[in-house]
Amino acid sequence: MTKQQKQTRYNELYSEIMAVVAGETSRTARYATASCLLSQAFSPRFYWTGFYEIDPNKPDELVVGPYQGTLGCLRITIGKGVCGTCAKTGKTQLVPDVHAFAGHIACDPVTRSEIVVPVLDTQNQLVAVLDVDSAEPDAFDLVDQMGLEMICRDLILV
Repeated sequence: MTKQQKQTRYNELYSEIMAVVAGETSRTARYATASCLLSQAFSPRFYWTGFYEIDPNKPDELVVGPYQGTLGCLRITIGKGVCGTCAKTGKTQLVPDVHAFAGHIACDPVTRSEIVVPVLDTQNQLVAVLDVDSAEPDAFDLVDQMGLEMICRDLILV
């Protein structure tokens, strides 16, 4: 898939996801929809696609939410691993080689590269992160980052 084809696919997915979740008040339903459509659109490159949500009872932890893929870590401490770093910094983490990322948490040994995008609520507070893993090294680029950030930016607002 060329970069242009990938950009076009993200634009199409954005429209699909927003159309399906329009008016839906359940975050779980919105996250499940996004995980499913993203996973199907980019399989097998997207090996694991899902959300880790801030646990309101333990705000220093992320807890696994809706996802597509193999068994994920159930909880991740804020600041630990790629997901925890994204949650702590509020910045997308684009990791071409997870083995070179200090403190990487190996939820699945098949994962070689990863991208994690913050999800903010209407008050600009972090509520979740979108985690996408690949069994391929260096599987994600700026087109993926921009496409996933676009989806995450508006996923909570609909």
